[in-house]
Amino acid sequence: VQLQASGGGLVQAGGSLRLSCTASGATFLIYRVGWFRQAPGKERAFVAVISENGEDTLYEDSAKGRFTISRDNAKSTVYLQMNSLKPDDTAVYYCAGDRGRSSWLPRMEDEYVYWGQGTQVTVSS
Repeated sequence: VQLQASGGGLVQAGGSLRLSCTASGATFLIYRVGWFRQAPGKERAFVAVISENGEDTLYEDSAKGRFTISRDNAKSTVYLQMNSLKPDDTAVYYCAGDRGRSSWLPRMEDEYVYWGQGTQVTVSS
């Protein structure tokens, strides 16, 4: 299984970006998909996660109301729509997939098995 994250770039504060995470290979092994980010000098942190059928989502507090996670299973792709971006959102964004072994939506890195390579998001002030 491989995950490919894309869609990052440079944007001004208040702008928007849509990140994509496309899975290839044995995609049936992936259940929930999450987004994490790592800012310079900081540890990687949870951003959002979506359930297998897309009906359930979970966001970290700073993403609520600004970011929307969604998925198109026919395209094996998960999206992260990011609006009202702030300089504090600057980070490398990673997508990750789990195997659905928990009954809750995973928020911790070690709950995920598959990881994409990351895409850089830079928000200028």
